[in-house]
Amino acid sequence: FPMALSGLRVIELAGLAPTPFCGLMLADMGADVIRVDRASSDHSTDNVCRGKRSIQIDLKNDLGKECLMHLCSKADVLIEGFRPGVLESLSLSPESLLQRNPRLIIARLSGYGQTGPLRNVAGHDMNYVAISGLLDFIGPAGEAPTFPANYLADFAGGSYLCAF
Repeated sequence: FPMALSGLRVIELAGLAPTPFCGLMLADMGADVIRVDRASSDHSTDNVCRGKRSIQIDLKNDLGKECLMHLCSKADVLIEGFRPGVLESLSLSPESLLQRNPRLIIARLSGYGQTGPLRNVAGHDMNYVAISGLLDFIGPAGEAPTFPANYLADFAGGSYLCAF
């Protein structure tokens, strides 16, 4: 039987927790996910590579940029988790990607969004859990909060929100 996302092509720009986990969920549902790793990376022990093809591309040189543009021209979705402005600094802005493929869906999983007062602040899972007030609900009542056993906000607020 065909899976729910069979025929959907996703380009995943490898990064931290929410982006590769989102790609994993999409691959598990049948999407053809191509993970783009940095040219110098070694992801052989990365558990979120299951069901994905991968390619190493140096996005800091023109040939690498053109390679990504070509991949995106044939894709349905691009997911990336860079800080705001990184794609633009690489001359890979959403506008330039959409010129090649107007139907491309670009999902940007930055910590505090692309706009707003915290957009350039480094964020981590614990920051998001604390700021949201969720940390107060974890652990026994009346005691100090217990740290989550996993990336609660990254997965629930980033990966799941993006995938679904």
